[in-house]
Parts: sequence; structure tokens; C-alpha cells
Amino acid sequence: MKKFTSTKTFAVAALALAIVGAGILAAAGTFNKPKSVIHVVTVKWKEGTTPDQIKAALTGVEKVAAAYPGIKNVWTRSIKVQGAGYTHAFVMEFESEESLQKYSGSEAQKEWYKVYLPIRAQSTTHDITN
Repeated sequence: MKKFTSTKTFAVAALALAIVGAGILAAAGTFNKPKSVIHVVTVKWKEGTTPDQIKAALTGVEKVAAAYPGIKNVWTRSIKVQGAGYTHAFVMEFESEESLQKYSGSEAQKEWYKVYLPIRAQSTTHDITN
């Protein structure tokens, strides 16, 4: 009886691994094409801008997201930024193109600009969707 239990346990474990493996293979190569809008900004700071000022500006991105309901997600930690003099980037994910359009000139944006614009030398913006 003990041998049957071991064989049965082995068979159940093998079946479970096969199911998990099939699930992983089925998920490989799948992706989504969301209708949200990704707002990507790269930033070059003014000469003399301090790390604390930069931190406040990037924290401000999170505050904007909390104040503006059309923003779903934000990214503020730059891993790699290309372009001479550009040192930081951030991303805001908007629910839709309409949400992005309404954000422009909103009170949330105006409040954040009080911290961001005085230290920004130059920025590039890219808005991307499907």
C-alpha cells in the first residue's frame, strides 16, 4: 500500500508541474495593448538645482497623481536617461487621451508647476497610446 501512495503522489506532482508548465508556456509571448496614455518626460535641470529640489519635483509627480483622478500610475525613478544634459525622467499613465487633455492647465498641474518649472531648464515630452 505504501508503494501505491508514493506512485500516486509522484503522479499527482508530475501532473501539477505539467499544468503549471503549460500555463507558463501559454502566457509567454502574450501582451496587452491598453488604451491608457503614457506621458513620458525627460528633464534637464537648471544649473545649480539641488538634489533636494529634484526630489521635491519628482515627489510632486506623485502628489499630482493623488490630486488628479485621471492619472492611474506614475514612475519617477530613472534607470537610464539619454540625451546630453538630461538626467531624470518620469512617466504618468493617464486613463485616456481625454484625461491627458483635461490635465493640461488643471489645478493639480498648476500646483506641481510651482515646484517643477522654476528648476526645469528643458524637457522633452512623449505621449504614447494604442
